[in-house]
Amino acid sequence: MHPDKPLLAYGRRLRCHGPVSITSRTLGVDPGSVRIGLAISDELGCMAHPLQTLKASPQSLAEIAAVAADKGSSVIVIGLPRNMDGSYGPAAEKSRTFAAALSQLTPASVILWDERLTTAAATRRLQEAGRDSRKQRKVIDQAAAVQILQSWLDANTAH
Repeated sequence: MHPDKPLLAYGRRLRCHGPVSITSRTLGVDPGSVRIGLAISDELGCMAHPLQTLKASPQSLAEIAAVAADKGSSVIVIGLPRNMDGSYGPAAEKSRTFAAALSQLTPASVILWDERLTTAAATRRLQEAGRDSRKQRKVIDQAAAVQILQSWLDANTAH
């Protein structure tokens, strides 16, 4: 791979171009065919917070790259759907294609991260918080992006 382009990493075998510091803000992405949820870490790389939901469109990749640049994100973590047995299906291939295309638009390292059950966990958390199921549709993708990003932050924080 060209040294100026970010490498893609899959799951726990994190590999990326150059050193990655999670003391800068990290962007989390829950890609979907209708909506794309975004989350952002705090400056210390400890906590993920909901950011916004984008309508999926041909401009989505450019919008995400612009958000990453605006927020000073050196890392973008994208959810990689896996089946419960750990295998990859058609949705995983879409995420890989999405990540590869995004990596061409940003200097940030683009990392794919296991997103099994993140939407279910996000839905449960919103229900526990008393969110109306009709209203939660607007934030469920952000909440799923928070789950993906927080999982990555927890796994990549020095203990």
